[in-house]
Amino acid sequence: MFLLNLFLFSTLVTKNSSALVTNEKVLNWCDYNGTNYCTMNRNQHIPQYCASCWAHSTLSSLADRIKIKRNGKGIDINLSVQHALNCANAGTCKGGSIDDIYKWLKDISYSTGSGISYESSNPYMACSSDINYGICPSLNLECLPENIARTCSSFPYNNGRCIGLSKYPNATILNYGGISGVDAMKKELMNGPISCELDDIGLFNYTGGILEQRKPSTNINHAVSVVGWGNEINKSYWIVRNSWGEYWGNMGFFNIAFGSYMIESHCSWVEVGEFTENNYPCYEGGENCIASIKPEPNLNKKLYIGIIILIIIIICIILAILCKQNGNRTLYNRI
Repeated sequence: MFLLNLFLFSTLVTKNSSALVTNEKVLNWCDYNGTNYCTMNRNQHIPQYCASCWAHSTLSSLADRIKIKRNGKGIDINLSVQHALNCANAGTCKGGSIDDIYKWLKDISYSTGSGISYESSNPYMACSSDINYGICPSLNLECLPENIARTCSSFPYNNGRCIGLSKYPNATILNYGGISGVDAMKKELMNGPISCELDDIGLFNYTGGILEQRKPSTNINHAVSVVGWGNEINKSYWIVRNSWGEYWGNMGFFNIAFGSYMIESHCSWVEVGEFTENNYPCYEGGENCIASIKPEPNLNKKLYIGIIILIIIIICIILAILCKQNGNRTLYNRI
């Protein structure tokens, strides 16, 4: 189960749920007038299990809104979930908040002029600093320049090194806020996808169709990206992108009936700021964009220590053999 931090900051902007709602019977940003405004589908559990739905749902919704702002043109901009895991203090691989991540992103957008890095500068590792299994203990996950955006120049045996970049493609936001209820969700969805919380108990064995409430829901423990709504035989439903990969559900999506599994209890929206379309051209090895040089990873340090210990053991064995031989010679001389 995913634990979500549900408390809202006092600065969270709310929108009036009684405002005029669109008369659209169907809306799907993945097929809006024949254009797909949805960005990549993700799997939060690869390369290992990580309860980072809070980051996936919010950043996917933001990436979609960037694509909408670009009128669906150009190569998709996909944002770095790992950057958020390393720096946002909004959650970890044990859960997080769909509000706090937007608060962090708004704060750095205004204070530094830079936002969240693109996926190609910081790929997803499914790790946070509180995880002690799998590949995570061997990684440095502090919020350092090399854990925001980086590149590596060559193989270690060619004197290659990994560096944090001082200039990198990124996306900022202007504002964010929270909504709840069908009417407010529909109204906000006219601006683009939104991130919503729900009880995921009905999702595990979902194989298609419209998911409807079968058991009482008392626990909000998952976050997803709502991309629109539809209607089938007088049954209204939300069109939702999950973050469990395309092997699950309808190629990673599912439909859920209005009012089911607390999906309308709390959602977050975001207003797109600036985003990089023309980058500062760093060298292949990043030499003209150095913010910091990445230290040797813990795994290499352990390897070096192990080699040194092995060398010491070999030396001790050789010395012991020599001492024994010298002892035998002495004994022979005495006889």
